[in-house]
Amino acid sequence: MSDNFAQQRQALISLIRSKGISDERVLEAMAKVPRHLFIPRSHWDEAYEDYPVPIGRGQTISQPYTVAFMTQLLDVQPGQKVLEIGTGSGYQAAILAEMGAEVYTVERIWDLYEKAKERFEQLGYTNIYPYYADGTEGLPQFAPFDKIIVTASGPLNYNLIEQLKPFGVLVAPIDDEWGYSTMYKITKLPQGDWVKETYPGFSFVPLRKGTE
Repeated sequence: MSDNFAQQRQALISLIRSKGISDERVLEAMAKVPRHLFIPRSHWDEAYEDYPVPIGRGQTISQPYTVAFMTQLLDVQPGQKVLEIGTGSGYQAAILAEMGAEVYTVERIWDLYEKAKERFEQLGYTNIYPYYADGTEGLPQFAPFDKIIVTASGPLNYNLIEQLKPFGVLVAPIDDEWGYSTMYKITKLPQGDWVKETYPGFSFVPLRKGTE
């Protein structure tokens, strides 16, 4: 990585901090992950801007502030088992891995899955386990999870809540009536009930069923 990218990355971290992200573990992880390696080379000049970037197949790598916000809500601790729905380029999974999580990540688009898997191998992540599958089903064979994060917007998925441990947390953008997404943080209670916190005003690509 060039010094130029390192400087741009630090400038981005400063911007995200100024927008209210206060978890230093999140900021430190984002400072370590080379975001430009998770997007097409033709967009490298946009890698450290605070907006989404296309990665092909109609998908995007999320705005860095959104990644930071969701990760801060998730409150990942070292050694926790985390399920990610929607691998995309793999950037969010890399952030979680840098924070010490064991990351199970699911992608429904074959070529994005293949590229992300190769990227994880090249960058030396041994605590990320990618799967090609329908993310709306979760990964019940590996449940329960400490945390679950969803990187595309759709209706609330009760199937995923079922795959959480007691006191586990789901962070997911949920479609709202205005065509945007409201971020939900759902904490599962031991008796099976759950409580939610909501944060409006986000925008995501849609979560789709099946594989392709």
